[in-house]
Amino acid sequence: MDIANPSEEHLMLREMVRGFVTEEVEPQALEFDKKEEFNRELFNKLGDLGLLGITAPVEHGGSGMDAISAAIVHEELSYSDPGFALAYLAHSMLFVNNLSFNANEEQIARIVPLVSSGEWVGAMALSEPDVGTDVLGLSTTAEQREDGSWVINGRKMWITNGCVDEIGTPADVVWVYARTGYDEKGRVEISTFLVEAGMPGYSVGQKIEGKTGMRASNTAELVFDDCIVPETALVGEVGHSLIHMMRNLELERLTLAAMSLGIARRSLDMMNNYATEREAFGKSIRDFGQMQKYIGESWAKYRAMRAYIYDTAANMSLGKAGHRLDSDGVKLFATTAAKEIADAAMQVMGGYGYVAEYVVERLWRDAKLLEIGGGTLESHQKNITKDLSKDPDAINR
Repeated sequence: MDIANPSEEHLMLREMVRGFVTEEVEPQALEFDKKEEFNRELFNKLGDLGLLGITAPVEHGGSGMDAISAAIVHEELSYSDPGFALAYLAHSMLFVNNLSFNANEEQIARIVPLVSSGEWVGAMALSEPDVGTDVLGLSTTAEQREDGSWVINGRKMWITNGCVDEIGTPADVVWVYARTGYDEKGRVEISTFLVEAGMPGYSVGQKIEGKTGMRASNTAELVFDDCIVPETALVGEVGHSLIHMMRNLELERLTLAAMSLGIARRSLDMMNNYATEREAFGKSIRDFGQMQKYIGESWAKYRAMRAYIYDTAANMSLGKAGHRLDSDGVKLFATTAAKEIADAAMQVMGGYGYVAEYVVERLWRDAKLLEIGGGTLESHQKNITKDLSKDPDAINR
């Protein structure tokens, strides 16, 4: 069995996305990286293919596919344009999947069709200027008024899809985490709100320019200044956000790892081809031991990534928690391996690897963010160690 294509449907999906990448994504990738712009027109075509709501249930207007399918799409898009793939991940995983499994029927029925078609671009707002991994340290607050509406105040930072164009138009809808009080034990309560463009007090503070990589996805600071949202904007119950936050993080980390796999596969492909074509001292450079070290070790890492990613995906049930040990483990391993493989490709290709025209330079830059976003390497190390202390038998199962 091919672990990455376990069914005919999965293989058909991969072939469809791979064809789309060749015809539509690859021709624009370098241009939009240089311009640091999000290709909204191309993004909408993903909606036409049914990919923007890939994991949303069919009855909600999505495509009803599984975690393996989500991994396939992220791998294939990242083979060509990881920046564009990141914008897709923020929309389809961080917003649409979150909404589909955690919102109420009214919220789902109204919003899922809009985000699945691409009419609306979604984002998720968790990080703040002074808060990243420490989610309980959020300073953004939401206070309920007598009429039931909520007033949100705070700033969110590093938000992928936070703005959708170059003039600072905010995302059409944002999944916002805010502090709403404390429980009976004095612990911070975090709640979730759906904030839509046009709601008073919601705006873009700035589009983040000059990023090292992932330039084809827009990153923004979002401002909530006495932002008023209706009572119906609350997702679930007050103070219950940590439950669905952690559950959705597992899928996010899997798909970030799948992005790493796409970067690794393209880097390996390019260095392997170059090593055959380039000659030095009268023979192909792939005949030299040092080049063999780069290619051989990259192949082994790539295959290990592939097996771990798709094994984790096969065992992940959407909408259910309990996969943290491997979702953290696979992202910890795959993101670093992708960066190392891209670096090896750049070394094999020499000067050609160092210029944007030959793709590897862009992949090398894009790979670094994957060690930071969606959970830092250090947070994964902490979580794995903690989970193994609770379940040491996991090692021998």
